[in-house]
Amino acid sequence: MKKNRNIQMSEDRRKYLKKVKLRKIEIIATQILVIILFISLWEILAQKGKIDSFITSQPSRILETFMNLSSNNLLEHLRITLIETLVGFSLGTILGSLIAIILWWSPFISKVSEPFLVILNSLPKVALGPVIIIWVGAGMPAIIVMALSISLIVTILDILNGFLHTDKEKIKMAKTFNANKFQILTKIIIPSNIPTFFNTLKVNIGLSLVGVISGEFLVSKGGLGYLIVYGGQVFQLDLVMTSVIILAIVAALMYESIVLLQKRFVK
Repeated sequence: MKKNRNIQMSEDRRKYLKKVKLRKIEIIATQILVIILFISLWEILAQKGKIDSFITSQPSRILETFMNLSSNNLLEHLRITLIETLVGFSLGTILGSLIAIILWWSPFISKVSEPFLVILNSLPKVALGPVIIIWVGAGMPAIIVMALSISLIVTILDILNGFLHTDKEKIKMAKTFNANKFQILTKIIIPSNIPTFFNTLKVNIGLSLVGVISGEFLVSKGGLGYLIVYGGQVFQLDLVMTSVIILAIVAALMYESIVLLQKRFVK
């Protein structure tokens, strides 16, 4: 009887897993179909003259620009943007996490800095661009600082909020066993906030890319942001749209890499 019940449960679970897998396939297939339909409609309308391909470009011309990567130096500009994004992302994550730990450790410092963090978070970082350029100098350092300024405050606020909302009962129990603050931090606070940390990484990678592109708009002589500005100035909309599509692909790949890292780490 018990054996039959186990067989039935395993069959039910197998059916459930198959249903979940089919649902994922349906979602992915629908997403691909939407993209194909959008690109096809875009190309047809451009060829029929219903939309101005000079202003909106068209998929065939974008593909031609993409295939001529070497002639447009797209790979070199992509490399520059990736380096700037990864450096700004890494610095923002590390510094933000360390500052969040300091603020959790000292409630006094946390209360003092709270209004300043809120103001800095709401301040448009692009407005600080000219100031950053004057302070740091033109070029890659200014762009990295721009990316850092956007991701840093978000990292601090998100991780600190996670620290402050960690299960109070666990902390009280640890204190009854005479655990010191460092032990509470390393044994309870940080392990409990691993999901918060990865969620912050997912947000930060996009914010760092936004900061880099904003910086390249202002000061860069290389990178995808520079290509977008240059293409707009000389009316090469194919180059602009190709750069935008590459940016979208890069952002998606970076996000998915963090998702895979989270799954591997949790596993």
